[in-house]
Amino acid sequence: MGFFTWIIFGALVGWLANLVVGGPERRRQGCLVSVLVGVLGAALGGFIYRLATGEQQRFEFDFPSFGVAILGAIVLLAILRLISAIGRRPSDRL
Repeated sequence: MGFFTWIIFGALVGWLANLVVGGPERRRQGCLVSVLVGVLGAALGGFIYRLATGEQQRFEFDFPSFGVAILGAIVLLAILRLISAIGRRPSDRL
């Protein structure tokens, strides 16, 4: 994939992952954060895919790669939200 395709792919993946993880009370995130979450999530998803199947995931702009990238981004956002929730004081959680 080219550079701009990665940006578009990452933005879509990051946005969809934020919709899934955040639900109705989701936090707004900017375009740059969506791209970063999407690209890092795609890398994490590829790593998880390789651990689970033993096969190398080639990232092309197709549905299987999109699904792996979304799953990786969801895992990444869930971990980040869990870490941020642990770091807050009990009075901040209300």
